[in-house]
Amino acid sequence: MKELLKNIQKPSRYIGGEYGSIIKEDKQKRFAFCFPDTYEIGMSNLAMQILYSLINSTDTFSCERVFAPDIDFENKLRETNTPLFSIETKTPLKDFDILGFSLGYELCYTNILNILELSKIPLLSKDRDDSFPLIIAGGCCTCNPAPLTDFFDLFVVGEGEEVTLELLDLYNKCKSKTEFKEKALDIEGVYIPHKNIAKRRIVKDLDIMFSPKNFVMPYCDIVHERASVEVLRGCIRGCRFCQAGFIYRPYREKSADTIIKQAETLCKNTGYEELSLISLSTSDHTEINKTMCELINFTAKERVSLALPSMRIDSFSSELAEYLTKVRKTGLTFAPEAGTQRLRNVINKNLTEDEILSACETAFNSGYTTVKLYFMLGLPTETDEDILGIADLAQKIERLYYSLGNTVVEGEYTKRIKKTPCQINISVSTFVPKPWTPFQYEGQASEEDIRHKQEILRNAVKSKHMKLSLSEPYSSILEAVLARGDEFTGAVILKAFQSGCKFDAWKEHFHWDKWLQAFEDCGIDHKTYAQKKYSYNDILPWEKSVDMGFTKDFLAREHSKAMTADVTENCRKQCAGCGIENCKARDLQPSLTNYPISIVDYSYPKDMYFPKIRVIFEKTGELKFISHLDL
Repeated sequence: MKELLKNIQKPSRYIGGEYGSIIKEDKQKRFAFCFPDTYEIGMSNLAMQILYSLINSTDTFSCERVFAPDIDFENKLRETNTPLFSIETKTPLKDFDILGFSLGYELCYTNILNILELSKIPLLSKDRDDSFPLIIAGGCCTCNPAPLTDFFDLFVVGEGEEVTLELLDLYNKCKSKTEFKEKALDIEGVYIPHKNIAKRRIVKDLDIMFSPKNFVMPYCDIVHERASVEVLRGCIRGCRFCQAGFIYRPYREKSADTIIKQAETLCKNTGYEELSLISLSTSDHTEINKTMCELINFTAKERVSLALPSMRIDSFSSELAEYLTKVRKTGLTFAPEAGTQRLRNVINKNLTEDEILSACETAFNSGYTTVKLYFMLGLPTETDEDILGIADLAQKIERLYYSLGNTVVEGEYTKRIKKTPCQINISVSTFVPKPWTPFQYEGQASEEDIRHKQEILRNAVKSKHMKLSLSEPYSSILEAVLARGDEFTGAVILKAFQSGCKFDAWKEHFHWDKWLQAFEDCGIDHKTYAQKKYSYNDILPWEKSVDMGFTKDFLAREHSKAMTADVTENCRKQCAGCGIENCKARDLQPSLTNYPISIVDYSYPKDMYFPKIRVIFEKTGELKFISHLDL
């Protein structure tokens, strides 16, 4: 192991032994949680932390982790003919019983094949007998498993907390993979390629759902250095472009008491300096004011900042702003998505310009000087006027900032006060039509159209206080192809991987020319997959394997309303008739009770004596490979 770690950029990705990691001494069956991206991204994934703790809580299975090795470490593995191994016990992956892959992003598909190849496991499921591990997958991308059916034995469709335990229990009872797959067909949420249509698995009660009391604490910096607590699942909004808003229906909340208990436990056990309440739209929680008020005294005492990374603009209030700034300001992000009211109606954003400006005014009055705005280009029915609307809206926000509290009247004269310059960060992605949304019937804009739209926006954003970030068209085109792909797309993924494609989500590793060659070699026109428009009567590739629980008529109806810019009310105000079972969105109404902020003063007296403590330590064993910055 020491030889492998020499001259590696970040050895802490591979050494293991982190606080919170689990090594079981008993001889249980082994499950490897495989995340097809780097350690820093995988360790920031809440699903990984949940399932890692969940599986290790069983008596019959141990769970270990593996992440896609970076190029330098991969080269060491290949040079030394060393199979890829788990972090906890350094066990080769081919010696595990089950490899479970998390599928959260289409551009990670080639990394899956790279992990299998480095593990010396055949890439195609037809080439693997019972001597190899069972290869399964879960995550949001399993809503269209078609492109990956050649590589996996089984897919978990939907939410994994309950179905994972049922699968592990069944595995213990079966004598072969063949027997296991035959009986797994009876478990709701399980898709066996070409054997069935899987009904999405849904966890009904979030208050009794498993939640980890501790996280594995990395030695190095990761993308999100924070304790994260999920507060709700689903979304009441129905934005027509948002796949997550549809595939995580119905809307469900954790109670405020459960959230508070889990948050305090995680903060105490991890020592993180930031607590994040995460969901698709956290500020829609009916007890958000109570939750924030109860947590603020705890976080203030512990010097922990409180973050709501998913806030709806129309539910961002002065009370929320006050909560968020009590300890330390974190980033503030809003997502108008479109620059004009017409286009916001098309995508069912249900958000007016006045609401956007009002939220920004609240933020500026609360001391924020930087706001990040998310938009999309290439939305259905989009015109040049809609694109210019993005720049126009950003300019209005800039003018708003400088109009607030920057003048005072002294006698007959008006005196200007110098303000901290504002910063408006505009992040613009390219629209990707995703399965199981009303826009699944739409095609993606062509490369030429995308570049034309980007140029219009680039010329319109000229303020020195604005920073414009535009996504690369090629990666968005590939994402559309893989998201909307069928079983023939798998051959392209394999061909692209064999030509050297991996880490396609990383700009420095993305090779569009190799993907184009793979499409040509497989006789597939990528433009057809990305740009094709479907009719309501077409049988779509993803409908052949998955039942998401809502009706096809609902998606067609929402698409038809989009074409006339007709909005649908959020699910709390009026049921949209999606057909999902056990939805209680209309029963969950926001609490109107005011929870005044009463923060105890946790500051130390100026004359308080703090004893000096000297600590002497040394790094031994594999920990000597941790860099001084990470240490």
